[in-house]
Amino acid sequence: MNRLPLLIDTDPGVDDALAILMAHAHTDVTALTVAAGNVGLGHTVRNARTLVDLIGATTPVFAGCPSPLVRAPEEDAAFVHGEDGFGDVGFPEPAHKAQAEHAALALIRLTQERPNELTLVALGPLTNLALAVRLDPTLPARVKRLVIMGGAVTGHGNTGKIPAEFNIGFDPEAAHVVFEAFPMFDLVDWEATVRHAFPDATYDGWLAGGDKRAEFFGKIFATAQRFNAEHERTGFIAADALAMAVALDPEIITRAETRHVAIELDGRLTRGATVVDWQNRLGGTPNARVVLEVNQDKFEAMIARALGVA
Repeated sequence: MNRLPLLIDTDPGVDDALAILMAHAHTDVTALTVAAGNVGLGHTVRNARTLVDLIGATTPVFAGCPSPLVRAPEEDAAFVHGEDGFGDVGFPEPAHKAQAEHAALALIRLTQERPNELTLVALGPLTNLALAVRLDPTLPARVKRLVIMGGAVTGHGNTGKIPAEFNIGFDPEAAHVVFEAFPMFDLVDWEATVRHAFPDATYDGWLAGGDKRAEFFGKIFATAQRFNAEHERTGFIAADALAMAVALDPEIITRAETRHVAIELDGRLTRGATVVDWQNRLGGTPNARVVLEVNQDKFEAMIARALGVA
């Protein structure tokens, strides 16, 4: 695995937390840029700061957009993650402080300072990145690689708009801007994360065998775990962690398809859907490598290390 530096755009969120722990366990993290999404911006920024404290890092945290680019959000995910995004455990105020610079400006500056060095991992709504691209259209040329967790490539989404996945559905206009701006990116969609869920016994083993990170994660995941049980979601679905695994080790991918992917903005029932031209009918230039399968054993090992399992 190459130790390439990461720039993480995120909306922590329980699943974001696991991905961020993975990133710090495996490589160097340049910054966390934070948007609203799973819960409001005040909570997501605080949660990012809490994570940095937990692992004893100095990773800078940049607060970004408190709302989508155009329309008010139709829903958040507090009913899954807890009102504060971290299971309503009630952690104390973190010592680590957020930076004054806006997240979108930080994305521009950091890619200017390290052109073609940073792998950008987008774990939440794409609002910060879309704003950065609108401010500086040359930004995509400076990103070494973009990995996006988002979408539902055959329409099996997880929002009130049935085909839409949460990250894309929260801010479809931002996703449209990003998908149009980047010539190629890796897309890890919701359906792939469901296919790569882990048995409950595996998750329980991580908590039993891990260190303070596993203890922390067990606390914040309890609310989401109850939600999953009540809604017949079986196994442990590590959505953002799968995208992080792909970012950390591209060789983990065992099956992928390169296709043109666009965002539906206007449909009454389909707003926020990721539309994949599977049959190459529309003549669009392929812009996404859609990740379909990964090496599950490697994925499991990467999570275990992030939780301190010996």
